[in-house]
Amino acid sequence: MQSVIDTDLEGRSPDTIAANGSTPTHWYHHLRYLVVGILFGIVFVKAEVISWFRIQEMFRFQSFHMYGVIGSAVVVGAISVFLIKRFNIKTIDGEPVVFHSKKFNKGQVIGGLLFGLGWAVTGACPGPLFAQIGTGATVIIVVLLSAIAGTWVYGRFRDRLPH
Repeated sequence: MQSVIDTDLEGRSPDTIAANGSTPTHWYHHLRYLVVGILFGIVFVKAEVISWFRIQEMFRFQSFHMYGVIGSAVVVGAISVFLIKRFNIKTIDGEPVVFHSKKFNKGQVIGGLLFGLGWAVTGACPGPLFAQIGTGATVIIVVLLSAIAGTWVYGRFRDRLPH
């Protein structure tokens, strides 16, 4: 049995090893993420979080709707982190959840301003892009391609940017 395990590990490329060193699962184990993503998209549509008009209302300070959604998400996230730390909750795979402290720098402010500007101009945040496309707003494909291009540009010039 040991030789089978060794052979399997030797045949894998480093790209197939998960960050935690666990072995990859079959493709159909990832269907749970697809289902959660679809449900998440439906919630976004029903809550009007993907609405260009709601996003524009937020940036014009004309409506509390989006601020309420974002504020609720922050509160739920804070409570979740508190509970994870308090009760030492583990991941679905049984691994401990580790929170790393982050150092603040000016690049985060610049990046946040660029992110907000792009969000205000396009009416699309990276989270609901796929839900917007799924509702038939195919023009958002341009925004998706731009987001991918922006990610590539960041990766290309990362070492020269203020971090």
